[in-house]
Amino acid sequence: MDSIEKKIIETIQRIRPYIIGDGGDIEFVSFNEETGTVVVRFLGACVGCYLLDFTLKGGVEALLMDYVPEVKEVISA
Repeated sequence: MDSIEKKIIETIQRIRPYIIGDGGDIEFVSFNEETGTVVVRFLGACVGCYLLDFTLKGGVEALLMDYVPEVKEVISA
């Protein structure tokens, strides 16, 4: 695991308690260094939630882009 992926995973760990508190979960799937794209998977109550897009773009993506400059986009698997 490279240092960028380690920073991504550490940042996701900061988010997880809030998502778990709502009955869901999130896990890191992959990072494409060429495009700056992070792939995550949502689990539990997140699956089918009408706020998932907001959580993904307004929460997870925004935070990852702040903490890990190499991240350009976050998508859900």
